[in-house]
Amino acid sequence: MALFVLRGRFFSCRSDVRRVTTAAQRNRSSVASGKQRVNGVDLYYEQTGTGKHAVLLLPGALGCTKTDFGPQLKSLNKERHTVVGWDPRGYGRSRPPDRDFPSDFFERDAKDAVDLMKALGFGKFSLLGWSDGGITAMIAAAKNPDVISKMVVWGANAFVSQQDLELYNAVRDVSKWSAKMRKPMEEVYGAEAFAKTWEAWGDGIAQFAKRPEGSICLELLPLIRCPTLVIHGEKDPMVPSFHPQHLLKHIQGSRKEDQKASVCELQSSEDGLQPQSFGGAEDQEGGGASP
Repeated sequence: MALFVLRGRFFSCRSDVRRVTTAAQRNRSSVASGKQRVNGVDLYYEQTGTGKHAVLLLPGALGCTKTDFGPQLKSLNKERHTVVGWDPRGYGRSRPPDRDFPSDFFERDAKDAVDLMKALGFGKFSLLGWSDGGITAMIAAAKNPDVISKMVVWGANAFVSQQDLELYNAVRDVSKWSAKMRKPMEEVYGAEAFAKTWEAWGDGIAQFAKRPEGSICLELLPLIRCPTLVIHGEKDPMVPSFHPQHLLKHIQGSRKEDQKASVCELQSSEDGLQPQSFGGAEDQEGGGASP
């Protein structure tokens, strides 16, 4: 994206200043999009902002930039941050291929995410991950400690319990969802493909319950070194509170923020998930205060 450099330029009247300022504001708020070949797949991404602190947004199950991160792409400070949203392989506009859920699908997403950012020219960046994207973010941070500056996760879990399985099974049949809840996903995938992919996700996440302690990434949590903020929605119907408590206990130096709303309500709000101290010019290289 173009960068407006105004230093040393003289204007004959206020209208000139207004025109250039307005153009600069439009540029800072514009969103560039495209596809990048990564690990044999064309990954769709959107990028906005001109700040030195790069941030990658990681969506939840079946989610993509369109469904999950409109408010964040619009509202995160674009002078401090360069914000990148992406559609993981098999999701959103990163199709083909169709999505599948092998035993290492979270690790695969984590590698794709890091390799995408490197391909886009970012050597160091922070992560904002929700739900499955939070799991992907934790794996990426644990396996790439020299690359990840900071991390915020919400609605994430490091293991699958019997209680989780019961919650997943309760929402497995999307025909029982409200039309409002189905609509965003059906607009992306179509009704039939959405239902089929959601059932496949249910089978994919359930396989972790067969592992010792139901582990998705339990063994990786102590390897996370970046400042980490764990957000939990007190009304979250899908993520019991023992999950964020476990993350706090096992991620060194992490801290927690409780929100009165559900995570889904926070996710769709322009004001909800905007951690004010996530990062700025003073800590653009990854040092400084916690997120």
